Amino acid sequence: MAELEARGIIYTEFGEDLSWEYLSYVRSHPIKWNVPTQILYGEKDQLTSLATMQDFAEKHQAGLTVMENGEHWFHTEEQMKFLDDWMKTDWNIIQEE
Repeated sequence: MAELEARGIIYTEFGEDLSWEYLSYVRSHPIKWNVPTQILYGEKDQLTSLATMQDFAEKHQAGLTVMENGEHWFHTEEQMKFLDDWMKTDWNIIQEE
């Protein structure tokens, strides 16, 4: 955090730059989440930790599915099939609530 604050922006190799301004805004404007939510998380996500996702899911009563070897952006054939199958299953869950 100290490095991000000092530099303002940290450029990454995975296509999403980290911004102190954005992080500060998000922290000072917490969300109010009140809709049924299911989250699909890639085990190898380089942007958001599993602990962060678990904390969010718990605080907002959201379901959380973790795809083994998944990434932040699902793009491989295997990942897209997992996503498609997950959405079909998830849609049924949401419809029942």
